[in-house]
Amino acid sequence: MYSEWASLSAQITANSCGAQCFSVLNKFPASAGREVVVSVVKQLGTNLGITQNAEPSHLVKDEEVKWCMDVICFGLSLPLQEHETIKDCVNVYCEWLTALHPQPRISVPKPICEDANLYARQIINHFHNLFVPRQGESADTIKRQAVLCHRVLRTLQQTAQISLVMDRQTWDTLLLFLLAINEILLAPPTVKDDVGDQLCERVLSVLFEVWLLACVRSFPSPSMWKTLQESCAMWRHRVALVDQWNRVNLALTARLLEFCYGPAFPQLKNADEDGQLIPAGMSNDCVAQTWYRFLRMIGNPTALCSPHIISKSSHFVQWALTHEKGAETHQHPCLQQLPQIFLNAMKGISSQVDAFLALPLTSMGAGTELAVARPKCNSILHVFHEWLFEAAHIGGDTWRQNRKKQACEASKRPSSMIMEHRKGSISLSQPNSLNDPQSLPPTLTIDKYESGRAEAIGTLCKIFCAKKTGEEILPVYLARFYMALQQCLKITESRECDETLASILLHSSDLFRLDLDGINVLLPGFIAALEIVLPDKDLKLKTQSMAFNRTELRRSAINILLSIMVLPLHYQSLPIRDLTSETSEKIFTFIQLKSRLMNILMNALQVETDAQNTHMLLGGLLLCVQDAVTFEETELGGGNASTAHLSHNSSGGAVQHHEANLLSSACSERSASLVSAGTASLGGQTTATMGAGSGSIRDTASGHDYPSLTISDDMSFEFGQELEGVLPYDNAHALFVRATYLVCHRLISSWKTDLNVSLAALELLSGLARLHIRETDALECKRAVKWICDYICYQCSRPPPAHSKDLHSTIVAAFQCTAAWLMQHPYLLQDKDCLQTVLEVVELGISGTKSQTKGGDIPKFKDEKELKPASMRVRDAAENLLTIILEQVGYFPSECGPESISSLLDEVALMKHCNSMAPATSSSEQAIAKFKYFVTENSTILALLEEPLGNDQDPQPTVTLLIRGPFGRHAWTMQLRHLPRSKSGIKYHAINPGRPIPMNDISQRPECEQKNFPEGVDKVQPCVADYSIPTIEQMREQYGAGGIRDLEAMLENQSIHEKLAWAEADTSADSLSHAQECVPPAVCHEFHAARLFLSHFGFLGFESRNPHNPAESLGTPPQRPLIVLDTKSTAFAADLDRLDKLSARTHDTVYVFYVKSGQTSAQQIIGNLTEEQHSLSLDPHFATMLQTLGWPVQVAEHSGWTGFAHNSWSLKGTPEEQLRTGPVANDSLNFNGSQKVLYWADVCSEIAFVVPTAWNLRHNSDSSDGGSVSSADQVSGSSNVWARGDGDTGLAKTKSRNLSLELSAAKEPVPPTRRKGNVTKPTLLAQAPAKIFLVWLESYEDYLNFPLEDLLAYTRTGEELHTLQLPRAADCHVIFVHSLLSGLLRVKLQGPAGRMSFATPLVDGMVLSRRVVGNLVRQTALNISRRRRLDNDNYQPPHVRRRLKVQDIVQKYKMDLSEAELLAHLFQRAI
Repeated sequence: MYSEWASLSAQITANSCGAQCFSVLNKFPASAGREVVVSVVKQLGTNLGITQNAEPSHLVKDEEVKWCMDVICFGLSLPLQEHETIKDCVNVYCEWLTALHPQPRISVPKPICEDANLYARQIINHFHNLFVPRQGESADTIKRQAVLCHRVLRTLQQTAQISLVMDRQTWDTLLLFLLAINEILLAPPTVKDDVGDQLCERVLSVLFEVWLLACVRSFPSPSMWKTLQESCAMWRHRVALVDQWNRVNLALTARLLEFCYGPAFPQLKNADEDGQLIPAGMSNDCVAQTWYRFLRMIGNPTALCSPHIISKSSHFVQWALTHEKGAETHQHPCLQQLPQIFLNAMKGISSQVDAFLALPLTSMGAGTELAVARPKCNSILHVFHEWLFEAAHIGGDTWRQNRKKQACEASKRPSSMIMEHRKGSISLSQPNSLNDPQSLPPTLTIDKYESGRAEAIGTLCKIFCAKKTGEEILPVYLARFYMALQQCLKITESRECDETLASILLHSSDLFRLDLDGINVLLPGFIAALEIVLPDKDLKLKTQSMAFNRTELRRSAINILLSIMVLPLHYQSLPIRDLTSETSEKIFTFIQLKSRLMNILMNALQVETDAQNTHMLLGGLLLCVQDAVTFEETELGGGNASTAHLSHNSSGGAVQHHEANLLSSACSERSASLVSAGTASLGGQTTATMGAGSGSIRDTASGHDYPSLTISDDMSFEFGQELEGVLPYDNAHALFVRATYLVCHRLISSWKTDLNVSLAALELLSGLARLHIRETDALECKRAVKWICDYICYQCSRPPPAHSKDLHSTIVAAFQCTAAWLMQHPYLLQDKDCLQTVLEVVELGISGTKSQTKGGDIPKFKDEKELKPASMRVRDAAENLLTIILEQVGYFPSECGPESISSLLDEVALMKHCNSMAPATSSSEQAIAKFKYFVTENSTILALLEEPLGNDQDPQPTVTLLIRGPFGRHAWTMQLRHLPRSKSGIKYHAINPGRPIPMNDISQRPECEQKNFPEGVDKVQPCVADYSIPTIEQMREQYGAGGIRDLEAMLENQSIHEKLAWAEADTSADSLSHAQECVPPAVCHEFHAARLFLSHFGFLGFESRNPHNPAESLGTPPQRPLIVLDTKSTAFAADLDRLDKLSARTHDTVYVFYVKSGQTSAQQIIGNLTEEQHSLSLDPHFATMLQTLGWPVQVAEHSGWTGFAHNSWSLKGTPEEQLRTGPVANDSLNFNGSQKVLYWADVCSEIAFVVPTAWNLRHNSDSSDGGSVSSADQVSGSSNVWARGDGDTGLAKTKSRNLSLELSAAKEPVPPTRRKGNVTKPTLLAQAPAKIFLVWLESYEDYLNFPLEDLLAYTRTGEELHTLQLPRAADCHVIFVHSLLSGLLRVKLQGPAGRMSFATPLVDGMVLSRRVVGNLVRQTALNISRRRRLDNDNYQPPHVRRRLKVQDIVQKYKMDLSEAELLAHLFQRAI
């Protein structure tokens, strides 16, 4: 840099020598000179105003002043015993230097004031005598000398700051003086507590601060800069030099960043005193020049690792020559500080890199935000690459080879060359000692510099991790970086974690997700490093003095793991070459690394104790299993993959083996041997052992049906066999079993007390439940459900002080997880033990206790138990699970499809099929009038229609029910039949069978006397009782004969009338002789079917309720079995419609945006999908991802959640309505909700994916739109629905929970008219549902400027007005997805800070494959919403909200009828 400029070192030496011989008193004896000095200086000192008032100086001529200065110059060189005299000399000179001040002191002689610069230069040179170390002085006198030196330095610095008259020559003299005193104090080897040691930091700080002033007032010449650089090279054994160098560099860097990158760039925070280092008047150009020159001031910091170079100065040579035992120069004790000095230098460089990257100075590198306007990596590397790359190789193989090469070259030099350098270093006469590590003291061996090396490689990692999207890095930098990393990642035999390895892991979190060219060549090295850090609970450290947070180290390692988990299945058989090997012996493929990655993940999860780290590992575990399952289904054809599993028998031994070995390392030894041995064939030994359990699972490469991957031509056949033999042990089935066992085991053992970890584990188990694993694995699924139930039991059984909101949240989540397993594996309920376990847990959740705590206990019946659930939230979750078990398991999705768990029939739809009502005039009020409405259990509304539907030609007592309960609306039709349907149409007799001719002949009957009593009755002796009934005669006597005669007359008349009637009947046409054939009566079409139904189902039993019944102790007042509702009110239909608008499932909305590179405004982002020409330029993978999020549905035909409250949960439109609409625009990405949305649902949740366009803003702001959509927004035709994912198997089932109405025209009912209207939901939400954004980024850095606040206007659902708090940008969750050049996707999560903010499976920084992005994004969105609901104290589950709405309807419309009035009401016909 200054090679063509002359150094001023000779001038510095001349000035130093001249100052000591300037005075004429040196010609006289020392005693004589001392006496002169004492006399003169004492007199001069009295006029300074220190002890008395200052007086004007009597020195008025130049000769007088020069003579006095000659005396003072000699006085400054006196021995330190003459402290007072030296002090007076210093005081006089310091006062005289005020001549350079704007206001000189009164005691300054006139000649000095007239030519201040000339005399100031002489005074400055004379001061050199004060700083010369005196030999053999005591510590006390040295301290006195240091005090005087401080006074001089303070005076000089103050003069330089405030002087306005200093010329360039004076500035140069001052700088050379400061260099000279630094040289004389700092160049010699450090001796503790000498004057150089005490003044070291002070003289350096004054030199640098005055130098910075000179850069503003009189910029130093190149020769001056070169002299400074050479001088600093002689002081590098001083710790203070690097510390002051770092201090000045950071201060200059802070100013440099201000004008290079503007005020928006994050400001570098320095200490307050460091902020004053830079003079205020320094221009931008001056700052840049000064910054770069100061940066290069101490040369290459890696020279600090070579004590031979540092000790080349004459001072060290002199020490070595005078040493008693003849030591080498590099063996001086002060050089033991070199490792620390090297570390400080590397930390200083690292701090400057952090400043350019806008990283906090205390940052560990992981999870910190980088400035968008940061410089490119190439720019930073241009400045620092030489030092950092050399420092990163210190102590490595490359460094050792270079040192040997240098030593070899030095040994071949001619001796004359060696002799020429003897002036510089005596050790150069022995070339071999130059690099001989044995000649170094133990404290200076190369391994002692590892801390500085670690800092250097960590800084390099931070630079390369700062690469922006699309940024190019020079290949030479990448190559040197990869070589340095590979050297630093080498694992020692002791398998210990050293500082270098820790530094790499701490600062390389983003390394594998930045599209760095060729970065995957480092994959084996990083995996080996992860195998040291993650699997072991107690990390083996090389030195216990390593200062870093172990949790942060594991977190960074987990981040790296999450970014490489999908690489084996992504690149499959692609080979990875070794950087250091020119041959192909060590080539192996990505797929071979899969087993090692799985083992790292499993073992890390087993030993991890930090909650956040565990959360990240759980997300990675589900990613691995999901990716493996999807890979085998899509890439390998699914059918063959199902056979590539671990063979196991149905015997109990195999079960025990699984339990013992699922946590094992799955052929880790074998996979490791594959990597280490290269192509070393294992022959036929393809047997792998999954751990050291009771048995072994064997599978040979030739025996399984796993399809072999494509192997490149340059691989050996044996290697292909080894590769194929590894695969079955890490396939989807094996991962599923291991993951299920491990997570369940840790959940029940150590995670149950941590809310976030428990929720993440349960989310992972729910995700595993949804995977399509072979049903032969029923044992693993049963075990998982049993463990989850045990977890619920344990949490419920904890003592009362432990019961909190968090605890109950985990219980609720566990119930939801159980429901997911049972829905996806309905065969589990066929198992008696599993069914009993689940129902016991449901009972525990609802009532608080089990009926049978142990197997042999007598069950406790429901009415005998006291209901004390853990909380109402737990009770609601248990009720929901019970309903799912009874109604949905094995039946979802129903004939209505997954978009609805309720029947799509309502009163209007049913009345259209009745003969008594014209469809054209049907309305909601007219249809409701035909029904009778009852409420049972204060939670279920029964709507009964007694009219038979028009399709039934076989009149029977028929009732059609609409049941509206907490869990939806269901339609049933029932008939009272005396015969089964299969026999009801068969006639067993002819239509007119005829009748036999009547026989009018009266047969002759023998006459016989009728006896009223037995023959022997007269022989019985009468008793008093026989006379209790009076005779006729006795009655005559008692009542008279008149009454008897009247009775006899009546009897006579009656007999006459009867005889006349018989005679008339014999002669009539209806007599038996003229009988007509019997005609059956007309079929009865009028039934009181509602009364029959209610009676048969026990709703008319008016037994009294027990007031002490625990079922009524939860706040529900005693109710009659049946409550009649008054349907005549006009508001009844509206309330009923509002109830139907309350979904029985949770509903969420995800808004999808596409951000092109550099876009920062909402209008630009919305325009990407609004304008057709813009949408054509979108990434094609974006459209693919959309298709994997959900099923495209037509809003006009959709009966589920649409993303908008006004048209959700409405019945499908009629074909006539659809024909009136225009054609559908063929836009595959138009999912803004006007015509189509993406939809997905399971038994508990609905989620809509909306891609907002400009239409959404107009639609949301148009108040006249009301709750309906215009005809132009309706679409016709059937939606082209892709495979329905988890629900496609259920659609094929013939069983349906909703009974078919058996219409004669078609098997399915005719779709009724879709009603429109402004439907408002009751204000029951305490907060709006979570706003979740899915953002596709072309440029990853755009997430920092994403206009979240502006885009909220496009994401309204209509529910915001019914919440207590409007959505805010700070409450939104954003899932950023960035497509890498490799075809993988990088994830960035952003959301509100909180205990339950982020859910799994997606983790911030994770790298996904496109196969699983839709599934994992959907699961994450659902889990985020569930966590938000769990954290909301006022949240009410859907079935609770429906129950409350039913109770509200009951209170408004109930009829207080007595039992008699209720029965009378049943006999009344509907209108």
